[in-house]
Amino acid sequence: MLSVAQAQDHMLSRVRTLSATENVATTDALGRILASPQYAQLHVPPQDNTQMDGYAVRAADCVSGHARLRISQRIPAGVVGQPLEPGSAARIFTGALIPEGADAVVMQEQCETDGDAVVIRHQPAAGEWIRRQGEDIRAGATILEAGTVLRAQEMGLAASVGLATLPVLRRPKVAIFFTGDELAMPGDTLRPGAIYNSNRYTLTGLLQGLGCDITDLGIVPDNLAATRAALRQAAEGHDLIITSGGVSVGEEDHVKPAVEAEGQLAMWQIAMKPGKPLAFGEVGSAFFIGLPGNPVSSFVTFLLFVRPFLLRLQGVRNVAPQAYSMRADFDWTKPDRRNEFLRARINADGGLELFQNQSSGVLSSAVWGDGLIDLPPLQAVVRGQMVRFIPFSSMGVV
Repeated sequence: MLSVAQAQDHMLSRVRTLSATENVATTDALGRILASPQYAQLHVPPQDNTQMDGYAVRAADCVSGHARLRISQRIPAGVVGQPLEPGSAARIFTGALIPEGADAVVMQEQCETDGDAVVIRHQPAAGEWIRRQGEDIRAGATILEAGTVLRAQEMGLAASVGLATLPVLRRPKVAIFFTGDELAMPGDTLRPGAIYNSNRYTLTGLLQGLGCDITDLGIVPDNLAATRAALRQAAEGHDLIITSGGVSVGEEDHVKPAVEAEGQLAMWQIAMKPGKPLAFGEVGSAFFIGLPGNPVSSFVTFLLFVRPFLLRLQGVRNVAPQAYSMRADFDWTKPDRRNEFLRARINADGGLELFQNQSSGVLSSAVWGDGLIDLPPLQAVVRGQMVRFIPFSSMGVV
């Protein structure tokens, strides 16, 4: 069996990045992947402006620390003031352009008005409370790199330099289906021996969070012919096929032989818990990832393998989730020979506590937890020890 790192590296090395692009309004770009670098066409801010409500002055007029200056003008944001005369001050408001001749702003709390004059009870330095032209962004600078996942702050940055539209890669097209004669859909009467297909909803939600166009082929009967037919259908017009269940070694597990018959299987079984029976290959022109059927196994393997694969498919270079070294407030005395991923949450003392039942069928552990403890093979844990923690939020689960 491959280690988790080996399997991740193998899958990412096979990715063929999408090439088709489209332009979208910057307001609609949330979660999309930028297709090409974006450059500033202007300085931000465009001109010197004030950070504070106060008075624009010449610093040389205020060296006494008690200067009395005539108020020569009033400059709100959006208004271009007149050149500032020596010995005068301009009433100015946050964001307004600094008038020619002024070289400092004194905040209003350090000033006192006296009729048509203002008393400056401060000795300002040149440049005080002034935002300089281009101090955030210089014209011509690269503001966003290709492969950037566009968040709200990237959208705002693009807008700050006047970009009304952005070029993004098209959404990945993903087909999913689920194997298991025991599966039933919520809303249906649950017959004896059946279970509701929770994986359909978990995986759909995760794929939606990654901005995928999803084709749900539903539940496929547990036989080889039906599984092969579903794979052929899923391969048409899709970038990735995802299945859930049927990738183990039982007599009713038909996904592996079906993929081998319709395409090629490049990887099978990972030295991890939960999630050992994970498969990767290709069917036609589509990539294939077969996830385990147990709900937690399916959830965890999606986060560790499918998510980075889909991000790299869209040109994202850094696909590794951010992990932290945190204190374990528990003992783990029976380590597994495989790499374990334990569901844990952060307690009020800033340490990690475990969900009591770490079974791969207990999906409530994923709802209760804040993330996964990445525990190396044969690694016991003693209370107070530092462990590697991967928050769900760093894997796009919020």
